[in-house]
Amino acid sequence: MLDVLKENYFFAVIRGKDENDAKEIARRAIEGGIRNIEITFSTPNAPQVIRDLTEEFENCDDVVIGAGTVMTVKLAKEAIVAGAKFLVSPHFSAEIQDVAKETKNLYFPGCATATEVVTAMEAGCSIIKIFPGGIVGPSFIKDIHGPIPQVDLMPSGGVSVANVADWKKAGACAVGIGSALAARVADDGYDSVTEIAKEFIAAVGE
Repeated sequence: MLDVLKENYFFAVIRGKDENDAKEIARRAIEGGIRNIEITFSTPNAPQVIRDLTEEFENCDDVVIGAGTVMTVKLAKEAIVAGAKFLVSPHFSAEIQDVAKETKNLYFPGCATATEVVTAMEAGCSIIKIFPGGIVGPSFIKDIHGPIPQVDLMPSGGVSVANVADWKKAGACAVGIGSALAARVADDGYDSVTEIAKEFIAAVGE
């Protein structure tokens, strides 16, 4: 699963206004080539969205549905029961990592310092989310990889079509794309999500 997620490279971080909005953005992102779908718990009834998308794409081997903004153990368990294959949070929680290990799930916590990164690594987290990415910038990955070259880092927050190639060049194993993906939905409809997804993929030459 970890290999599939890294091969897919892009994580669509989806904060839907409602269940339908989240599912439409997810479908259009997948259509555009983004296969890792992170449904955040800021989406109304997120577990049901995760469940529905997991069932809808169960025959697509490279589509992986997970949960984002997992702030508590309770939410982690709800996400896993709904079918989430990975958990993402804006912070590191040893308790959430324990739940992930017990259920053979994957937990990607948000970190923004070397101490946080090492703490998450030592707890067994296989990918560390760099958050907020827009604050620390691509150079943070280069700086961390100096003393800790083996750590897999994924920026989230502040990743755009204009800078995604810089993140990859800096050594990001994956990137999380949030508001940029749905930026034109209000004006151009859900088809714009597919177009933006393709723009991101083209920007890194894949």
